[in-house]
Amino acid sequence: MAKKSQTTFFCKECGYESSKWLGQCPECKTWNSFVEEKIIDSSSVLKSVSRGEKLKPMSLSEVKLDKEEKIKTGFSELDNALGGGIVKGSLVLIGGAPGIGKSTLLLQVCSNVEKNNKKVIYVSAEESLKQIKLRADRVCKFTDNMKFLNESNVSNIYETMIEEKPDLLIVDSIQTMKAVGNEGMPGSVSQVKESSEVLFRLAKENGIAIIIVGHITKEGTVAGPKILEHMVDTVLYFEDDWTKNFRLVRCKKNRFGSVNEIAVFEMGNNGLTQVENASEIFLAGRPSGASGCVVTCIVEGRRPMLMEIQSLVCKSNYGMARRTVNGVDHNRLSVLIAIIEKRLNIDLSGMDVLVSITGGIRSNEPSIDLAVIVAIISSYKNIPTEPDAIYCGEVGLSGEVRSISNADIRIMEAKKLGYKKIFLPKANVEKMDKSLLDGIEVKAVSTILN
Repeated sequence: MAKKSQTTFFCKECGYESSKWLGQCPECKTWNSFVEEKIIDSSSVLKSVSRGEKLKPMSLSEVKLDKEEKIKTGFSELDNALGGGIVKGSLVLIGGAPGIGKSTLLLQVCSNVEKNNKKVIYVSAEESLKQIKLRADRVCKFTDNMKFLNESNVSNIYETMIEEKPDLLIVDSIQTMKAVGNEGMPGSVSQVKESSEVLFRLAKENGIAIIIVGHITKEGTVAGPKILEHMVDTVLYFEDDWTKNFRLVRCKKNRFGSVNEIAVFEMGNNGLTQVENASEIFLAGRPSGASGCVVTCIVEGRRPMLMEIQSLVCKSNYGMARRTVNGVDHNRLSVLIAIIEKRLNIDLSGMDVLVSITGGIRSNEPSIDLAVIVAIISSYKNIPTEPDAIYCGEVGLSGEVRSISNADIRIMEAKKLGYKKIFLPKANVEKMDKSLLDGIEVKAVSTILN
């Protein structure tokens, strides 16, 4: 009697695995997202990788570190997000919405890397070589040392890379790769999982730095099983505001550096250009003498950015007052309005309150609480704030201003852009190095009442 093939069910959106079909995924709550996949032996995919050697555990004293420099991408912003560059033998996953600029950025990275006498191979299964050439001629120039390959069979890619031994390999994209012995369609959960295992072995055993492009789901996460993000060393996400030309590359995971680092790019006719001073960009066109406009400073990873928070408070023409936000958490705004009404005796129940962060930036940092409250009060009373002042601080339910992290970095960024005054929590000012206060007036705030 023939042995019945084993199958399992995967969620197409988040990769949740179940032994039976479910109408709704218990992980991401998506309906009708489960697909049936055959369980295959991964050894059939990686049989060419098996060395058949006896394994011997080692102590850390026996491990020798190679002091090799990291591969520089040619973009200082991207290098910072990666922790100084691309580590040899690492696996980097970059995800983003279609058309956001993933392939364009990687082509520019390839051009910069191969100019430093590094061997680079770009593998694409989504575009033909003619299509790649058309885009490459528009955004960058390549020498004959840069090689391209149009292939979707991950086993063929593995064998080719063993012979070529490139310093950097780009795979665009993981959802188009096919693994030998897997009957699933390209992009299915099992195909993504098996293809990623082959590339993982290729990177770790041969010291090849590999960047994988990943498509994202409607929730904004990389499509496929969660094991894909656990397997790679670094995860980068493209974020954008379609009303602007800015692109933010945010680091969500990094085994070689800090997380939540960001790189800011601007999309133009000739590709992406890095923005080294994002604060000046986001503050450009700031109105002078207008009420409800306040500057604050957020910190992404270790990078400070000044941004403007605008508020408009006006009488409501409807039965229920509206609370409209852009870039600020809606629930947090409701809490701050309640604090203003309770602690400052300002009635906003019949007023529409609109709060927005200019430049398309989104922030959930609690340090912007003080700036939001000052902007709302400024608009309500129609009194402009000081044009050269910055407000930073988390506000508690009793109206107290609580300490924030990285206060020293925020002060340095404010001084760099010529601001003369900064309002900070009293707890931060008391513990601060006094040498940082030269050239700027620091106001200690303990409660919103003062």
